[in-house]
Amino acid sequence: MLILRKNFWKFFIMMIPAFILLIVFTYTPIIRGGVMAFQRYNMFDLSDTGFIGFGNFKAIITDRNFDFVRIVINTLVWVFFSLIFQFGLGFGLALLMRKPFKGRGIYSALVFYPWAVSGFAIGLIWAWMFNGQFGIINDILVRVGIISHPIGFLSDPKFAMMSVIIANVWYGIPYFAIMLLAALQSVPNELYEASRIDGANRFKQLFKITIPYIRPTIVSTVLLRTMWIMNFPEIIYGMTGGGPANSTQILATHMINRIYQFYDYGQGAAIGFIIMSMLLLYAIVFLNISSRKEVTV
Repeated sequence: MLILRKNFWKFFIMMIPAFILLIVFTYTPIIRGGVMAFQRYNMFDLSDTGFIGFGNFKAIITDRNFDFVRIVINTLVWVFFSLIFQFGLGFGLALLMRKPFKGRGIYSALVFYPWAVSGFAIGLIWAWMFNGQFGIINDILVRVGIISHPIGFLSDPKFAMMSVIIANVWYGIPYFAIMLLAALQSVPNELYEASRIDGANRFKQLFKITIPYIRPTIVSTVLLRTMWIMNFPEIIYGMTGGGPANSTQILATHMINRIYQFYDYGQGAAIGFIIMSMLLLYAIVFLNISSRKEVTV
């Protein structure tokens, strides 16, 4: 008992630096931002930073220049379609890379390359590719006869959101490919051999062996990636800046605009509070649904 107590205190002392870093760089900013969301905190006038209740939230929702409902819908569209295609294509690439083949190293490097580039730089690259006058995408589509004249992908509200989602999908595929490939390599080959003896085809193996076996990895990667996508405005800033006509404006870009364009830290913190609340609710619901399904399997 004495040895266990000594080990506990030794472990606790070793963890103190980590606790201090968490408190200083994680929990303190969260608490400060939560408090600021209920304060009048505009950098143009710091003489009065008193509490105003839900005034910041009301100002955000009723702002005529920014349709808050549309921004929320844009955020959900941005997250949903980015996540679906990132996961689907990443999972497919992970399945292809699971078994050794000639040129696998080069193929893997090409797949994982986007993950090594910053989001804003990727936004700039894709902005050039989608350019309405000299972009390579318009050039290819015109040459193959799909369109007769160039399209302003980033200047037309009908195409802008689709364009930024395509760029985000390209950026996020490596994350799922890396994580799911690692999980796939842990699936015992004996399970596949036994299923083949029982007459199972690859489709049945996928849904009866592969997916159930790597289910914990799928749940954790989808949960984390959803949170990252919702808090990932870099590509949108690099491509459209939230335009045209706020057609690609999401909560994360709206929050940054409130802080760096209008210098209203109170309203920016309020938007951050809304984002955090949405993600917390999503995490609770998602994990509850996932745990129920896992129990029934």
